[in-house]
Amino acid sequence: MKIILLQDVEGLGKAGDLKEVANGYARNYLLPRKLAAGATASLVANRSQRVAAEQRRQEKQVETNRQLAERLGEITLTFRAKVGTQGRLYGSITSQDIAGALRTAEDVTVDRRVIELPDPIRSLG
Repeated sequence: MKIILLQDVEGLGKAGDLKEVANGYARNYLLPRKLAAGATASLVANRSQRVAAEQRRQEKQVETNRQLAERLGEITLTFRAKVGTQGRLYGSITSQDIAGALRTAEDVTVDRRVIELPDPIRSLG
């Protein structure tokens, strides 16, 4: 029986996948638990439209990320902080500080969670 998964099912697939399963598995397990629906022509057409829309969204996101990466490659940020005698900062520069500086100085909005720092910046350089 052909079904479309409505939720992720371990060992079978993710929500939206079109799968061929045994009739008993579909009727006795997947359909009663609302994990899947029978693959009617309208559901298959709707699924293909959703897949195409998701693919267009992902392509647009990749292009946006590429443009942002190019723009970020040209930016130099300068931070003012108190420094000790050994060239170590009294505080640290974190991803939140970097995101804030990008927002104010360059009008670039970047979520602090996507800025990857192995450790906060604690020394000059």
